[in-house]
Amino acid sequence: MTDHVTIFDTTLRDGEQAPGASMTVDEKVRIARQLATLGVDVIEAGFPVSSPAQTDAVERIVAEVDGPVTCALARTIDADLEAAGEALDGGTDTRVHTFIATSDVHIKAKFDKLGDTMAEKQRAIIERAVEAIEHALTYTDNVEFSAEDAGRTDTGFLREIVQEAAKAGATTLNIPDTTGYCTPSEYTDLLTTVRDSLPEPEKITLSTHCHDDLGLATANTLAGVKAGARQVECTINGIGERAGNAALEEIAMALSVRDDDFKASTGINAKHLTRTSQMVSAASGFPVQPNKAIVGSNAFSHEAGIHQHGVLKERSTYEIMSAEDVGQDTEQIKLGRHSGRHGLFNRLEALGYDVPEDEQSEIYQRFLDLADRKKEIFDEDLENMMDEVRKDNLPSQSGDALPSAASGDEAVVAYKLEHLSVQIETDQDPQVTLRLRRLDSSIREEEATGDGPVEAVYRAIDHAVDQPHTLAEYSIRSISEGADAQGEVEVRIRYGENHFSGRARNTDVIRASAEAYVNALNHLAAAQADAESIEFVQNGIMNAYNGD
Repeated sequence: MTDHVTIFDTTLRDGEQAPGASMTVDEKVRIARQLATLGVDVIEAGFPVSSPAQTDAVERIVAEVDGPVTCALARTIDADLEAAGEALDGGTDTRVHTFIATSDVHIKAKFDKLGDTMAEKQRAIIERAVEAIEHALTYTDNVEFSAEDAGRTDTGFLREIVQEAAKAGATTLNIPDTTGYCTPSEYTDLLTTVRDSLPEPEKITLSTHCHDDLGLATANTLAGVKAGARQVECTINGIGERAGNAALEEIAMALSVRDDDFKASTGINAKHLTRTSQMVSAASGFPVQPNKAIVGSNAFSHEAGIHQHGVLKERSTYEIMSAEDVGQDTEQIKLGRHSGRHGLFNRLEALGYDVPEDEQSEIYQRFLDLADRKKEIFDEDLENMMDEVRKDNLPSQSGDALPSAASGDEAVVAYKLEHLSVQIETDQDPQVTLRLRRLDSSIREEEATGDGPVEAVYRAIDHAVDQPHTLAEYSIRSISEGADAQGEVEVRIRYGENHFSGRARNTDVIRASAEAYVNALNHLAAAQADAESIEFVQNGIMNAYNGD
């Protein structure tokens, strides 16, 4: 018999803290629904006190997503706890997750006013933790406490604070390796020490929360499971601050494939892993590297002849799980201009799209238009097509004003590219003419030249938006096969200390470059619309709290 390991997904909180990974509220709700389908036990939906948009995300996930426990993060501060409790109000299965730093380096940097000596400061920190847990219990009976930077915390103090946290009523105790400093053996010893210090360890769920600064996040998490942790905190694709968090898909499949060793299981429906990975990648703007374990496009590919020969004879020679196990595509039916409606919509359904009957004619026509440009249509092409359908349906009519730029609104389109013309001659700089519709429904037409067509396009867009920003990154890659493959362009712009991403795909890479740039500007406009949120971030509070 195996023990159940609770999957605590923090993609929407810690994952979103990765620079440039901000998501709209609608994107968060859509991902939360997918996480419920995937089978996660707890969704950390946000940090409500940080901004109205974070509050909105938690409130909507509480109201609209069934299945997992909805969790809100809070420091050991009354305002944080009140914001978390109010955001969770009305939920039937909720949790407050409160934390405070415990390592010497954090205490010296953050808590100089709590006392003159380290002992005085540590005692004050314990008192704040206990008071916060008691406060959180007025909103829910499910309270988690985290000792931030536990991996570098004095062991005696860590034992003392978790004992007091358990006594105060916390039922989950998280022992985070906040900086990714620990090795697996050290983390095992740390959790064993904490567990052995608890008077009634069977009444407490020990949790891991590991960062990947040394590439050890998954290894440390699994070491924690071996040491008795029965909750693991993780993110889809391992996204998160700095080098990221432990990757949910890696942990889930390691426990599944090596259940003989770990004697522990999860409720994850692994067939939804790849689809969930793709959704998070699209929303965050972070592509999944091809060699990413479990969900990367090369995770089940074999090029070496000896590997191909072995796999063709017996897959288990080089594969310890199958592509089907994790929702990777093994579909051999090819789609092209001669494909019928049945083949198209069967494939879309397999990719997770439920297309209403009254929209099928329009989507089939788009498919045929795409097939006229490409000999073969791949899944990536279909996903891009469906994204374009969604985007094109956001504004009501071409002559109407664009929707209000509220950051919690999926329909935020502060700028929309309506026309693009690029002229390239061998003996002249490329010349661009474009037309951009703005939030106030005004139209701007601009011309520009540049050293190349992309530079000319971006100069013209800059003239049209009158929005201060800096282009931080530009990248382009092929996302499907063949000479007619679609190119995916990813753009990251900077405003102050904040980064905003945009991504677009098209067989015309110049058009994709323009649309990715406009998408990034729309993310910036959405953040600016939430004045409190952007001021909060610019003041550096998000960096100061540095949860887990």
